[in-house]
Amino acid sequence: MTEGLVNLSYLAAAVLFIAGLKRLRSPATARRGNFAAAGGMLLAVVVTLIDPLVNREDLPLIFGGIVLGSVIGIYLARTTKMTSMPQMVALLNGFGGGASALVAAGELTRLLAQESTPGSEALVSTEVGIAIQLSTLIGGITFAGSAIAFARLQELMSGRPLTYAMQKPGNLLLLLVVIALATYLIVAPDNPGLFLLLVLASLAVGALFVLPIGGADMPVVISLLNSFSGVAAAFTGFVISNYCLIISGALVGAAGLILTQIMCKAMNRSLANVLFGAFGAVHKTGGKDGAQEERSVREISAEDSALILGYARLVIVAPGYGLAVAQAQHQVREFADLLEERGVEVKYAIHPVAGRMPGHMNVLLAEANVPYPQLYDMDSINPEFQRADAVMVIGANDVVNPAAHSDPSSPIYGMPILDVDKAATVIVLKRSMNPGFAGIENELFYNSKTQMLFGDAKASLSKLIEQVKAL
Repeated sequence: MTEGLVNLSYLAAAVLFIAGLKRLRSPATARRGNFAAAGGMLLAVVVTLIDPLVNREDLPLIFGGIVLGSVIGIYLARTTKMTSMPQMVALLNGFGGGASALVAAGELTRLLAQESTPGSEALVSTEVGIAIQLSTLIGGITFAGSAIAFARLQELMSGRPLTYAMQKPGNLLLLLVVIALATYLIVAPDNPGLFLLLVLASLAVGALFVLPIGGADMPVVISLLNSFSGVAAAFTGFVISNYCLIISGALVGAAGLILTQIMCKAMNRSLANVLFGAFGAVHKTGGKDGAQEERSVREISAEDSALILGYARLVIVAPGYGLAVAQAQHQVREFADLLEERGVEVKYAIHPVAGRMPGHMNVLLAEANVPYPQLYDMDSINPEFQRADAVMVIGANDVVNPAAHSDPSSPIYGMPILDVDKAATVIVLKRSMNPGFAGIENELFYNSKTQMLFGDAKASLSKLIEQVKAL
């Protein structure tokens, strides 16, 4: 295969990447988009393997890596629960960044070994040196930051932001040291000790970068780290002169950054505030009986809930992370089908940051084959709440908290939310009165329109299904 044919094949793969990315914009076309992008990656891998520039002696090792990675990937895809999908995405982001750093380090080692051959010219040009150092730096930050995000989401460590004295100046100083090391290594690359120090310092920057970010902001962190992994891959493409890697990395980097901006807009906060605001500290909370400030909530039984929902004209479901925890998406679909059989219109309200990663609720409901036309984004569904007879809030918290509109002292004040409090009746399915990621009380629970159906969401929905069938 000639170099021109290889590059033409890479161009075809890039077109498939772009087509796939475009189709990921809608749940209705996301599956086809995923297949298109996967097809592009398969084409890129096959073309790379038959490229004459690839050392034939390395093929057994390459195929071994492909087989091992495929086995691990299939296992993770088939065994990872929907509740664990956010941390899995974080982990895969980290693997992408780590792989980029390893490739850059391996290429640097190869080039320096060739330079040491008598009579050889310098092979690590300034341009290649810049790409190697940036790939190593960004890849290391991505790997370590993603590892911390994974540990937080997996509850291996606390979700509270970790802050300490002189944290920001210390982190800035460490970042400057890393930049200085990378700059020096561009000029004098033949220094393994300093390069190892750069790798370790990059890992430290990544870990310290994520530690002060609370659990409430994990969706933004995941999106940003996804962008970092793409940028690291693009620089690695420059290192090894692979156009496909450059294009795909740039696509991931740009898409991740745009998604990060969308997430920040959905929370009415700047990226700087997310990264350095230590948001998500736990505030005082009440128990199930609403003892704090002697406030009380109105409880409702499954029987009464079924009466309200079964005779409604329009019911809107507002899902959150609690739905994923309870693995109740199939019960939601079954319950919605029962309501529709009774002539009830059912819609789903999807907030951009509901759950623990961008699109979490869309993926969760798609798993239960909820019809795509019933999924509405926040801007589309908010005008509908005023005419809704009832809203079912299932495991959502901060994204439905009216304090975002009414309480200037609230940490989430100004954040766009689902206007569920404008419906005639709000039924909240929740285990307890514990707060959401932001660690603050939800004023919705004390609203006169709100009634609380306490218990596991899956069990509560199963009871509702039985009661509606009996109507």
